[in-house]
Formats: sequence, C-alpha cells, structure tokens
Amino acid sequence: MRSVFRLLVLLGLAFAVAVSAAPLKRTDTQIDEQKNALKKLEVDLAKKREELEVLEIEEKGVLNTISLLDQNLNRTRSYLSELSRNEDVLQGAVKQLVLDIDSLDMKIKARKRAMIKRIRNLYVYGRSNDAEILFNLLTKKGNPEREVYWVHHLLNRDREDVEMLRKLVTERTQKQQMQEKHLAELSRLRSRKAVEERGLIAQMNGQERMLHSLKHDKAVQRMALKEFERNQRTMLALLKKLEQRRKREIEEAKKAEAARLATLKRKEREAERKREEEKKREAEKARQAEISKKPVIQAQPFKGPKCMPLDGPIISEYGLQEHPVLHIMTRNLGIEIRGKRGGRIRAAAAGTVAMVAEIDGRGPSVIIEHEDGTYTVYGHMKAIHVQEGKSVKKCEEIGEVGDIASLNGIKLYFQVSEGTQTVDPLQWLKQK
Repeated sequence: MRSVFRLLVLLGLAFAVAVSAAPLKRTDTQIDEQKNALKKLEVDLAKKREELEVLEIEEKGVLNTISLLDQNLNRTRSYLSELSRNEDVLQGAVKQLVLDIDSLDMKIKARKRAMIKRIRNLYVYGRSNDAEILFNLLTKKGNPEREVYWVHHLLNRDREDVEMLRKLVTERTQKQQMQEKHLAELSRLRSRKAVEERGLIAQMNGQERMLHSLKHDKAVQRMALKEFERNQRTMLALLKKLEQRRKREIEEAKKAEAARLATLKRKEREAERKREEEKKREAEKARQAEISKKPVIQAQPFKGPKCMPLDGPIISEYGLQEHPVLHIMTRNLGIEIRGKRGGRIRAAAAGTVAMVAEIDGRGPSVIIEHEDGTYTVYGHMKAIHVQEGKSVKKCEEIGEVGDIASLNGIKLYFQVSEGTQTVDPLQWLKQK
C-alpha cells in the first residue's frame, strides 16, 4: 500500500507541473501581443514627432503645427496607456512566477526530506527489506501481471524519485530565470514610462504656449486666419473642378445621345425610301416612338433618407461662428463630429467616389458625388477603405476617423455642397 501511495504522489506532482505550465504559456502569449502593440505605437509616435520637428525647423504654418501638436499629444497618451497595460501584464506574470517558485520550493523540500529518509533507511537496514519483498512477490502465488508490476515498481522507485526531483529543480531554475527577465523588462518599461510622462507634460506646455500666443498675438492670429481661408478656398476650388467635370460628362452624354439619334434617323430615312408607300405611315410611327424614348438628362433633387456619417456629438456647426481653437470668427463650410480613434465613417447617401485625396486643412479625405450633383466631403480620416470611381451604398463604411490635420483631437469634417454651393449638412441630412 505504501508503494501505491508513493506512485500516486509521483503522478500528482507530474500533473501539477503540467497544469502550472499552461497559464504561464498563456501569459507569455499575452506579453508578446502587448509588446507587438507597443512597437506599432512607437513607430507611429516616432513618425509624428519627426514631422513636428520638420515643421518647427521650416516654419510651415500655424495650423499645421497646432494640428501636429494635437496629434502627438493623442499618440503620447495612447502610448502611455499601452505602457501601463504592458506593466500590468508583466506585474501579473511576476506575481504568478513568485507563487509558482514558492510552490516548487515546498515540493523540492518535501522530495529532499523523503530522499534523506530513504538514504537513512538504506544505511540502517540496507536493501534486505526490498530483497525480501521481491522474493515474496516472486515466490507467492497470485496474479502474475500484478506481481510483475510491483517488481518493476520497486526496482525503479529510487530512480523515479531522483528524476522527479531533478525535474522540479530544473523547472524552478527556468521560472527563476523568467522572473529575472520579466523584472528587467518591467524596470525598462517603468523608466520609459517616466520619460514619456515628462515628455507629455512638456508637450502640453508647448501646446498651451502656442494656443496662448494664438489667442493674444494679433500677428499670429492673422497668419492663422490666412491659412484657414486658404484651406477653405482650396476646398471650394476642388468642388468647382468636380462640378465642372460632372457638367462636362452630362454634356458629352447629351452629344452622344444626339449623335445616336441622328444616326438612327438617317438609317430610318434610308429604309423609308426603299419601303413601299403604304408602309411610310408605320415607319413614321416607329420613328416617333423611337424618338419618344430619348432619355431626358436632368438633375433631380436627391430623395430618400440619409445616414449620419459618424456616431458622436456635433462640436462645430455650419456657418459663421467663433473657431474653437483659433478664437476668431470664421465661416465653417461644414460641420465637425467628435469621434473615437478607429470609429467607422459611413457614406451619408448612395453615390460614386469622386475623389480620394489629401486636402489642405482636412487631411486624408473622400468626396462622394450623388445622383443629383450633390457632393459630400469626409475629412480627417485615419484610414480610407474606398477607391475613386467605386459606387457606394447608403451607410456603407468608407473608412475610419482620425486626427490628421485636426486642431482639436479626433473628429470627422463633414461637408455638403449642391454643385459648388455649400449647404447646412444637418438640414440636408433631415431632408426626405
């Protein structure tokens, strides 16, 4: 019975070792995922900081500088948040390793005490006791398979004890090394976090100084207003170009239709001369019926329900108002909707993608042409999922919201123009 008990103990210890390794493996995977996410943020942050350094050297403009300052603040905050998540995961892993090492220490001590007791018994009694047990098993009548099992067990008992102790010591060494590695990584993370926190404070102070200068320095205000008005003119010029292209396409379609009808009429006249007199009336009716099929190319007001392009509060409305960052009166050609990073942008109505471009003051943007000559503009996009010439359905996802070229965080710039005339997007969205 004692041997059976020892065998069960060995199996229990082996099972415990296997079970303890499973959560550790999951933790390692989680740590790797966090590291990969951190690396992506580091690359993005380094790129934006380089852009800001170039702007500061070349003095590219007030609005661009404020925009990049705001983007850097957002990315630094995201980076600090990711550092904190990495720190929490590593702390959890270290805590679990401490518990695992303590448990292994207890198991190793128990195994060593058992082996010391075994050695002491061998020294006092020798192996006569085991020899006697083996002799009784081999000479006693009974189940042969069970007798062979116990003979094998007695012969391998000491070897298994030593092997199990070796495995426990090896596992403890591995966990100790992993703990030291995690502690070193944790120390590096905390140092990096402290540096970034100081940098965040410096960036916030820099942005505050820039905004204070913008609010009180008339020369800087005039410079910012000129940039703002230039960006507005660029947007209107783009819409004018698109509208001219649309009208040119309509005119070309009319000419093509007229040419087709002229060709058809000529063929009909040639056929009429060859037909008998009694069939002229029928040919004339056919010609008139064919002419009546001529499509009328005329813009009709867009009808049907619209789709809000982004979920979020309206932070800037259409028309004349005080700019929230510049603190000067400006005429807003569209509205601005506050968003969360990665928020999905939807097409407000069905149409065709007329342009995908980087627009001054709006960043990566999409312009959609609708069937009545209305254009909708979507700006400050982090990602664009459509291409020029592609048809889109109402509420179809066209990209993700971001803060590129924004002066005050993550938002969507949304504009509606009927031809080259801008209208209030909120009123347009309500039209049935």
